[in-house]
Amino acid sequence: QVQLVESGGGLVQAGGSLRLSCAASGRTFSNYAMGWFRQAPGKEREFVAAVSQSGGTTYYGDSVKGRFTISRDNAKNTVYLQMISLKPEDTAVYYCAASQFWHRSPRREYDYDYWGQGTQVTVSS
Repeated sequence: QVQLVESGGGLVQAGGSLRLSCAASGRTFSNYAMGWFRQAPGKEREFVAAVSQSGGTTYYGDSVKGRFTISRDNAKNTVYLQMISLKPEDTAVYYCAASQFWHRSPRREYDYDYWGQGTQVTVSS
């Protein structure tokens, strides 16, 4: 089992920035690829970003490319999502997730084995 706890969400004005963190416990963190997803009210869950086990490969959803950066610190068992130039449409609950494998297209929810409870990000206009 891997337990994931997100933090860092909050209310921010459009154009602002936030950094989300996801702390993992349980099994060896460095064995897992990590992803961030988000879900806005009334919408399906959307892929945001993913990072490979070593941190050497990253992958982003089209809507966040150039604005969001995913990274990880395996010594701290933590994955981060740095978000800049936030827009009201970025408002959502953000979830981190862990996958035993790095997939060529890591945007599929069903490829992830463990999920956190989510953290709310609200961007005001």
